[in-house]
Amino acid sequence: MAESLLLPLVRGVAGKAADALVQTVTRMCGLEDDRETLERHLLAVQCKLANAEGRSQSNAYLRSWMEKLKAVAYEADDVLDDFQYEGLRREARIGKSTSRKVLSYVTYHSPLLFRFAMSRKLKSVSKIKELVEEMKMFGLENSGNRQEPLHPWRETHSKLDESTDIFGRDDDKERVVKLLLDQQDQQKVQVLPIFGMGGLGKTTLAKMVYNDQEVQQHF
Repeated sequence: MAESLLLPLVRGVAGKAADALVQTVTRMCGLEDDRETLERHLLAVQCKLANAEGRSQSNAYLRSWMEKLKAVAYEADDVLDDFQYEGLRREARIGKSTSRKVLSYVTYHSPLLFRFAMSRKLKSVSKIKELVEEMKMFGLENSGNRQEPLHPWRETHSKLDESTDIFGRDDDKERVVKLLLDQQDQQKVQVLPIFGMGGLGKTTLAKMVYNDQEVQQHF
């Protein structure tokens, strides 16, 4: 059932909020406090979701709360995708070997449009705070009986491990790579946006294309 997908969704978005590249970009934009708040709220609901899913069958109000949470989680996923993309875009512009110090310089000396837009988007997902407050009324128990770490993504970096197997995306990756490599005019490089609802793996697909050996050699 749909509710059973909510815990993996929230867990994945919380991990993305803790991603090293996301943290770097939010710090440069002065939005680190907002990122930390979002991460903290995601972790708070993550601890209770297993219990919530078990009780939602007999509680219509709890089901409604979970639907709201799912919508906010998808919104947050899209916002964090934007931060990851911005970080990767800047890294690509200044070179792979460039240090975070230079990434910081480029970010601070860019127009404020990105910061303004992302500040508004982060504020739009701040409604998760209300959901955390509502959650307290349900008397949910922590799903802390399992020994898995609360936050297994703390040390992650947004770069995709080239040895990682991503199932089901090879065809999509090959199509995008072909579009990029088939461009004839190198002076007018085509921009290929990747659209889709939150949680579909847009950032993962972009990283797979970015790390493709043919793309690396071509560009």
